Amino acid sequence: PETIKASERASVLRHYDTYYRAHELVVSAAGSLKHADIVARVLSALGRSGWNLADASAPAARRAVDGVAVADTPRSRVITRPLEQAVVALATPGLRATDERRHVMSVLSSCLGGGMSSRLFQEIREKRGLAYSVYAFASSYADAGMFGMAAGTSPSNAKLVAELLRDELVALAQSGITEDERLRTIGNLSGSSALALESMETRMMRLGRSELTTGEYVDREEGLARLARVSTDDVQALARHLVNSPLSAVVVGAVKDDIVDGVVAAGNISA
Repeated sequence: PETIKASERASVLRHYDTYYRAHELVVSAAGSLKHADIVARVLSALGRSGWNLADASAPAARRAVDGVAVADTPRSRVITRPLEQAVVALATPGLRATDERRHVMSVLSSCLGGGMSSRLFQEIREKRGLAYSVYAFASSYADAGMFGMAAGTSPSNAKLVAELLRDELVALAQSGITEDERLRTIGNLSGSSALALESMETRMMRLGRSELTTGEYVDREEGLARLARVSTDDVQALARHLVNSPLSAVVVGAVKDDIVDGVVAAGNISA
């Protein structure tokens, strides 16, 4: 159905019966608990709910799924809406969750657009005053990943901001980061990770995600050690990989259809 309203009850039930099955389920828990007790409670609850537990083998390993095909050419889309602000986003294929460079990606993303000391924030907001919100982001899944940068700005500055987002990534690929930037970024990531792990909910989510995507649980100490091993050369090499991947753009706001023409193109970004 094209809309939720058009969905029939029968189709919802078919979807549920097809995808919500015991062998697809991962239950993650954290805190003061006993594993055997949690397993017994889950099995009891599922049985009362009518789930078929006869073939309750281990969940399908999403991490074993081959990588999916990603965009191999740059794309752009403009969504014209009568908004006061224009939202500009640039993105490129990133890293799968099993990629050994995922900690390098964390450092790169944070250094480029992870806070007030980041390059995007300093250049686009502090120096030029073109955006209130500007940031970089990276998402990793079992079969694909994405790296992107985004900002909210006035429609008249949308093209300039798109160019600046691209140029900062190119500059990172061409010149790399300084040792001071590396140490500061790793310190920020280490601190935020330590604070986040004080939450049992965060620990629970990390366990579930690890089981679904990588099959490897990395504890806090090992995670910090892997971050600390990221070098300036590692970051620059990954930045070069990103700028030589197809870069696509989306702009939403009161802008013209050709607003990002020339900003993204295959092979025209060299580092």
